[in-house]
Amino acid sequence: MPHDPELVAETRAWLGKAEKDIGMGAAVLAAEPSYPSGAAFHAQQAAEKSMKGLLTWHNHPFPKTHDLANVGHRCVAVDPTLDPLLRRAALLTEYAWKFRYPGDPEEATPEEAREALQIAREVYAAIIARLPEEVAP
Repeated sequence: MPHDPELVAETRAWLGKAEKDIGMGAAVLAAEPSYPSGAAFHAQQAAEKSMKGLLTWHNHPFPKTHDLANVGHRCVAVDPTLDPLLRRAALLTEYAWKFRYPGDPEEATPEEAREALQIAREVYAAIIARLPEEVAP
């Protein structure tokens, strides 16, 4: 039986945004000059949108939040095998706001940004692997 086309489209939209955030994060990290804080921000966004894609697919409600521990906890209720990865991803939460405003701490380091992007890629890949092929962007 085919899946609900609206559910497929909404899930695909979340995952498509996540995929684009990974690409933007990689691009700003590779730019000259490099923008590691921007890369860290996009890594957080990619992990968040990937998780929200999983929750959307499973009709599991979630609040409007950037708190990856909160969203991750909801994902683990859907798939407990994600727990170790999503605990690591929760550390990216602060990149949703850290470094973004005047007076905030200095820039992220390139190493922090690379690690954040790696975690975001792992979250995205793990979630894509758990969903039907038709929802992949």
